[in-house]
Amino acid sequence: MAPSSKAEKKAAVDAAAWMFNVVTSVGIIIVNKALMATYGFSFATTLTGLHFATTTLMTVVLRWMGYIQPSHLPLPELLKFVLFANFSIVGMNVSLMWNSVGFYQIAKLSMIPVSCLLEVVFDKIRYSRDTKLGIVVVLLGVAVCTVTDVSVNAKGFIAAFIAVWSTSLQQYYVHYLQRNYSLSSFNLLGHTAPVQAASLLMLGPFLDYWLTNKRIDAFDFNIPSVVFIVLSCTIAVGTNLSQFICIGRFTAVSFQVLGHMKTILVLILGFLFFGREGLNLHVVLGMIIAIFGMVLYGNASSKPGGKERRSHSISRSSQQKHGLSESSELDDKV
Repeated sequence: MAPSSKAEKKAAVDAAAWMFNVVTSVGIIIVNKALMATYGFSFATTLTGLHFATTTLMTVVLRWMGYIQPSHLPLPELLKFVLFANFSIVGMNVSLMWNSVGFYQIAKLSMIPVSCLLEVVFDKIRYSRDTKLGIVVVLLGVAVCTVTDVSVNAKGFIAAFIAVWSTSLQQYYVHYLQRNYSLSSFNLLGHTAPVQAASLLMLGPFLDYWLTNKRIDAFDFNIPSVVFIVLSCTIAVGTNLSQFICIGRFTAVSFQVLGHMKTILVLILGFLFFGREGLNLHVVLGMIIAIFGMVLYGNASSKPGGKERRSHSISRSSQQKHGLSESSELDDKV
C-alpha cells in the first residue's frame, strides 16, 4: 500500500477513535448527571465499579466468541495499573469534595504538564515549539471557561496532588502496557477490568458513605433509576474501551487535550439544551481560544518533528540523507 494511502487510512481510523471517545464520554456525562440530579444516586465510586463489572462481562463474552485472544500481563504490572487507576477515581472524587470548583479545574488542567513530564522522562519524547504552544493555548482557553473561584486548603491540595499524579500515571500506563506487552485495547481491558470492578465494588459503598453520608442499601431502586444505571453502565463500556483505544493509538498527552475539548463540547451542549445561564463573553472567548489551541496542537503534533522520540531523531535524519521513503518518518511519530 502506498504511503499516502496508509496515512489516509490511519487518519480515518484516528478520527473514528476520537469520535467514539467524544460521543461515549459526553453521553455518559449527560446520563450520570440525570441519574444523580434527578434520582439522587450520588454513589459515584460504586457506580464506577458497576461500570467496570459491565465491561468485564463484555470482555468475557468477546473472549468466548473468539474476538479476544489469550495474552499475558505480569501480575506486578496489573496491580500497579489498578493501584494508579483506583487512586485516580477516589482522588478525583475526594478532590471535588474538598476543593473549590476553581481549584478542582486547575488541578485537572495540570494533568497535561504532568503527562508531558512523564513522556519526556520515561519515553524521551521531544515536543516542538508549536506543539508546546498549542498545549498552552488549550489550557488557557479551558481555564478562561471553567476557572472561577479559587480557594486552597491543605487536605484539598493533597487530594488534588494524588488525583493528578495517579490519573496521569494511569493514562501513561495504558500506552506503556499496550506497547510493551503487545496488548490490544480489548486484551488490556480483559486483564484490568475484573480487578478494578472487584476492588471498587468492595471499596465503593464505604467511600461513598464517607463522601455523601448516604448508604447505597437505603437507596430507592425504582424502575426509572435502574434504567438509567443500566444505561450508564452500557455507555461506560464504550467509554472505557475508547479511552484505551485512543491512548493506545496516541499518547496520554493527546488524550488529555481531547479531554479538555470534551469539556468545551459539554459546555456548549449544556447551553444549547439547558438554557444560557452562565453564558457570557469570557466563556465564549475561552471556548474560541481552546478550539484554536486544539487546531494548533493537532496541526503541530502531526508534522515531522512535532512530537517524536529523541532516540529516533538522529536515525531519521540519517535515513533522509540516504533517500529512504517518508513512511519511516511516520513510524517515528508518537
